[in-house]
Amino acid sequence: MVRQSISFTKPNDEWLKEQVGTKEYSSKSELVNDLIRQARNQQVQIDWITDKLEKAESSGFTDDTKEQILTQSKFLLNG
Repeated sequence: MVRQSISFTKPNDEWLKEQVGTKEYSSKSELVNDLIRQARNQQVQIDWITDKLEKAESSGFTDDTKEQILTQSKFLLNG
């Protein structure tokens, strides 16, 4: 594991100490690593959604009704 030295603002340091104090995390390092992991997972989801939106926007418009779109969506989801 790579060792780093980072500085926190006073409010962030206090929050980190409180979280470690609840015994959910054994150290601030463990908590910071967990927060980074969560942010990375969120970025994967954001990238997936962005990709889907870009594909949808580039595919153009449809003349289908709401009901037709819903039926098609259900069919694609359920096979």
